[in-house]
Amino acid sequence: MEGPDVKWLRGHHIASPWYPEFMTENRSGKSVAVFCASAEGARREYRAAAEALGRALAEHGLGLIYGGGKVGLMGAVADGALAAGGHVVGVIPHVLVEHEIAHPGLSELHVTTTMHTRKAMMAEKADAFFILPGGYGTFEEMFEVLAWQTLKIHSKPVVLLNVAGFYDPMLEFLDACDREGMLRGNRGILLVADTPEEALRLADLG
Repeated sequence: MEGPDVKWLRGHHIASPWYPEFMTENRSGKSVAVFCASAEGARREYRAAAEALGRALAEHGLGLIYGGGKVGLMGAVADGALAAGGHVVGVIPHVLVEHEIAHPGLSELHVTTTMHTRKAMMAEKADAFFILPGGYGTFEEMFEVLAWQTLKIHSKPVVLLNVAGFYDPMLEFLDACDREGMLRGNRGILLVADTPEEALRLADLG
């Protein structure tokens, strides 16, 4: 790798910012960052929801920003958006290019030096954050942007897609945290949707 800002556009190794001829359509000029697993998960519904979310973003003219991998739910959301003609930006640290298997067909792939740089770039480019089922990494990304919102670092919507009730136990725990006075009235900043269309409406993007 040649540094934090190296980009791979549709298989071309390019060091300059971006080239319109390589871009797919982002009609609204807005983008959604999606946090999700690099695993498939135990239910078929998870992958189906990821693909549906990717398609919905593309159909609404919204760009997708995600972790840059081609495997698991990350690959599914990217493939869904690309198949519908969407503009997909991947952001991946160089240490995970092989582990998460960088997607070769994206509109843009940014390879960063660290996880911190990856998250900062995704947060800067996004107009909203959507969360699909995932593990520790997904949880960490979600709670970080929620914490940033409580600290007024950003005011972008954070929407959880509770696919097949995956997040029910966590939502119950957050309700308990709220009852115990630990969330300081901020429980409601985490919006919850069952479908991609509902997520887009909650984020005022649909």
